[in-house]
Amino acid sequence: MRLLPLAAALALPLTLSACFGGKTPSSLLTLTPATPSATFERTAAASEAVSIELPIASRDIRQVRVPVLETAGQVTYVKDLQYIETPDRLFQQLLSETVKRVTGRVVIDPRQAGIDPGTRVSGVLQRFGVDSATGQVIVTYDATATRGATVQSRRFTATAPADGTAASVGPAINVAANDVANQVARWIGG
Repeated sequence: MRLLPLAAALALPLTLSACFGGKTPSSLLTLTPATPSATFERTAAASEAVSIELPIASRDIRQVRVPVLETAGQVTYVKDLQYIETPDRLFQQLLSETVKRVTGRVVIDPRQAGIDPGTRVSGVLQRFGVDSATGQVIVTYDATATRGATVQSRRFTATAPADGTAASVGPAINVAANDVANQVARWIGG
């Protein structure tokens, strides 16, 4: 009986290193809301609720490594920096929480199919990483809001300075992603 737990314990580092490209990182990057927390009890008519869909993202963005655009068509990755989850999921969670905090509206998960969201927000993460030419993190989100028969779209973008190291890129991504999430929340709430 001791062999199975011992074998599992020995296999865990190998499994983790396979997931993270050979070396398990010492820490993982996530996104945290910058907007102050508000009360979590909300009531609204279904037509006033909001649902935030998982953004569409290209393959270079939709992974745990943080992309660096070196030149047109050439992408590398920030050394020693990885997300805890793919950026599309992290941004969806950040945007949902920010919309709750900024607008005070009820935000429902898109998987709650039985509830009619008054506003359905979908979009595409066009940029979510470092641009080496400008020395900045760039987050660009093309949002589409569907309210009944009305469809609106708008591009939101934000930048934050970063020198390309894990120590500067992680905080810069959080700043830029929060800036975009706040812009989207104000647009939805307006």
